[in-house]
Amino acid sequence: QVRLVESGGGLVQPGGSLKLSCAASGFTFSTYSMSWYRQAPGKERELVAHITNSGGSRNYADSVKGRFIISRDNTKNTVYLQLNSLKPEDTAVYYCYAPRWLSWGQGTQVTVSS
Repeated sequence: QVRLVESGGGLVQPGGSLKLSCAASGFTFSTYSMSWYRQAPGKERELVAHITNSGGSRNYADSVKGRFIISRDNTKNTVYLQLNSLKPEDTAVYYCYAPRWLSWGQGTQVTVSS
């Protein structure tokens, strides 16, 4: 079955960086687009970034554009989210999502605080 496992979250100071990873299994990873979402306490889950199967097209939420970078390595069945210039409002649980399979990972906590 489809399985998504995120890693790389943690506590970071404002202005810092983190790199999240999502290891996928159970489907032909290189064939499908992937997304990252996040959910802050008391807020709805929101789309952060999306990447097509080849990586040729990437889209970002306005709130993270210019600071976050989504990428993928189809040889490793892994999608990444590089988080730069982090702000306290980026604090959230970050989820990997496979749209074709309507499948979510378990999430990884990112906390931005001094």
